[in-house]
Amino acid sequence: MAETLTLQIPDTIYRRLVDMASATGRPLEEIVLRVLEVGSSPTWTDVPEPFQSDLAALDRLDNDALWHIAYGQMPTEVSEQFEAVLESPDHPSITSYDQAHLDELQTEGDRFMLRKAQSATILRWRGCHVPLP
Repeated sequence: MAETLTLQIPDTIYRRLVDMASATGRPLEEIVLRVLEVGSSPTWTDVPEPFQSDLAALDRLDNDALWHIAYGQMPTEVSEQFEAVLESPDHPSITSYDQAHLDELQTEGDRFMLRKAQSATILRWRGCHVPLP
């Protein structure tokens, strides 16, 4: 479903949009929609459901908290546990207990990396310069 929105925009912005539409051969409406899409806050709805609430909560954090997450490090004990299971002498025939533990560690690592990426994206959207690692 589409909604209609009427708004007043400054002439300079309108001219830029018209010029972009002309230069690309695309309709003005398509250009405006793309600008809105690109300029909108980052979405978290296209990640697996178990991670969505974690990412949604990041929207409410202040920039200092987001910087802390974006440049945080995985706790050493988690990465050491992950490596220990993978380097066990029984690997690749790990036990079901070890596999379950490995799956938990993998999920925790995925959650950690998604939070870092989303925090950096939110900071960029808020106008902060976020250098690449």
